[in-house]
Amino acid sequence: MRAPTAEEALATVEDGVERGSLVTLFGRCTVDYDGRASSELGPGDRHVMLKPDGTILVHTDEGQKPVNWQPPGCTHAPGLTDDGRLRVRSRRSTPDEELVVEFERVDQVSAFDVTDANDLSLEGTEEDLRQRILDDPSLVEPGFTPLATERETPAGAVDIYAEDADGRTAVVELKRRRVGPDAVGQLDRYVDALERSLHTEASVRGVLVAPSVTDRARRLLNEKGLEFVSLSPP
Repeated sequence: MRAPTAEEALATVEDGVERGSLVTLFGRCTVDYDGRASSELGPGDRHVMLKPDGTILVHTDEGQKPVNWQPPGCTHAPGLTDDGRLRVRSRRSTPDEELVVEFERVDQVSAFDVTDANDLSLEGTEEDLRQRILDDPSLVEPGFTPLATERETPAGAVDIYAEDADGRTAVVELKRRRVGPDAVGQLDRYVDALERSLHTEASVRGVLVAPSVTDRARRLLNEKGLEFVSLSPP
């Protein structure tokens, strides 16, 4: 999106971060770092990249290295300042440090699905992930027993229908890459549908299996009593 308003840019950044997209911004901004040391960059035209692994990079028109950055594992928190400017905070707790980019003007903002031929080869597919679990169900947890795949429910087909070691019904939703709240909502609909269709006393576990989830997705999992297992396709 070219020349977005601050509100439009914020919506794109928030959606991209939640979905695990690669987000890029270009515009006039300031950059402040506080942590093991402190630094400030005054207003200038810069390219900012937010990666789904928590990395943030700030580039100028010179050199191959960013003028400031934060490593993987940080949390991106976009928002608006009191005077309506777009602000992106990137923070990590160990060590405690924060990078804040505040835009006077956003010339361009984009969010990209970060897959290419190499990624697909390395990450595999959801079918590869399903086969990995079927070959070794203990990757989910000890005593986990798959009973069916693509089990139909009123909310759609679940990837794996199973029982845990205590004989409790479990449904597994598989994702081959980092996911956000949408995947949690999908799993929650499967659990609700199965609990209604089995019987009134049924208690169904919902397990999301993916390489990683966003912070918002993790909070939503906790709120809904759903579970997460970190696992990647072979």
